[in-house]
Amino acid sequence: MTVQELGQRAKKTQVFLSQVSTEDKNRALISIADALENNKEAIIKANDIDIENGKTAGLGDGLLDRLMLDSERIDGIASGVREVAALEDACGKVVYEYEKDNGLKIQKITVPIGVIGIIYEARPNVTADAAALCLKSGNSVILRGGKEAINSNKAIVKIMQDALESAGFPRDVVQLVEDTDRSSATEMMKMTDYLDCLIPRGGKGLIKSVVENSTVPVIETGSGNCHIYVDKTADIDMAAEIIFNAKTQRISVCNACESLVIHKDIIAAALPAIKVRLDEMNVQVRGDECAQQVCDDIYPATEEDFYTEYLDYIISVKTVDSVEEAIDHINEHSTGHSEAIITNDDAAAKLFMQCIDSSSVYVNASTRFTDGGEFGLGAEIGISTQKLHARGPMGIDGLTSTKYLIFGNGQVR
Repeated sequence: MTVQELGQRAKKTQVFLSQVSTEDKNRALISIADALENNKEAIIKANDIDIENGKTAGLGDGLLDRLMLDSERIDGIASGVREVAALEDACGKVVYEYEKDNGLKIQKITVPIGVIGIIYEARPNVTADAAALCLKSGNSVILRGGKEAINSNKAIVKIMQDALESAGFPRDVVQLVEDTDRSSATEMMKMTDYLDCLIPRGGKGLIKSVVENSTVPVIETGSGNCHIYVDKTADIDMAAEIIFNAKTQRISVCNACESLVIHKDIIAAALPAIKVRLDEMNVQVRGDECAQQVCDDIYPATEEDFYTEYLDYIISVKTVDSVEEAIDHINEHSTGHSEAIITNDDAAAKLFMQCIDSSSVYVNASTRFTDGGEFGLGAEIGISTQKLHARGPMGIDGLTSTKYLIFGNGQVR
């Protein structure tokens, strides 16, 4: 089936979805969650093929980790779908009401965006997460994953479509582009007749390509060059523990810490303690001249290192003279995703939170919490690093638009 045909089919589901009750959507979501759990063997079998193909193609450990599905991860995906079902419906909310002197009543309500296209890479969990969020928010979705996960994605989408059909929904509410040639992604970027919104989720190259080439409106989800700033008043043990978690708990995710910024007054005491923890996972530290003088085995950092999302056991270190310099460095090199300050100074924390221009800003906590589930949104469609419409972890509210309803009894102007 061509990408255009998928678009035509998706568009035809809009009238159906506009009439579906919250209860019906929740019932369909629970059916999907149950089906995913009941068909683990089929999903894992398909995923094994993708893993083997990935190893043959020379994918790195980070990408293989993103690609891998096991029983526990499938349980997590199903749990995320159930969490979405439990959320309050984002559609039909009255956000504005006004009655004119002539009796004309005006309401502004939340509605689905319509047909959403999602282009993503080797993350088969995104397939279920995105479908669940789009369904709960009343949208149909066309999914276009990378070739690395095609077998996993096909298995997951078939299971979801069967579950939708058993719940009385059209199968075309959730569709997959099975052609993984780059041309299919390019075609989606031009499908203004059928797609109301396009969301890229993946690496910097993918996102840049979609943003620059799409004529369909794009919600940009960004890569994560996430920073942690260790202020001069920081608790060093706390800093070491938070940085260890943020860097090593899972290296392949966009909310992992890639860059450290450390105040010059504390670096001599803090960096050795931090490096002891990072050495447990053989993390390579690339630092500026001051960092190299403080610790052995620090590789020299280039300017490019300070811009890099490694998705690997590598981290950069920059030394600064003040919280203001830390803010300037982070805002210049960040991708606008997540940044944290470790400090015992309330004024420094307040300044950092006010001035850092990223979607999520932390005080004394790991950046690994930037996630739709962790923020109480259920699953997430991605982490938006743009500033229009939606920003940060995108749940169902980010997948709605608005329209006006006007009630009259013969008024004319």
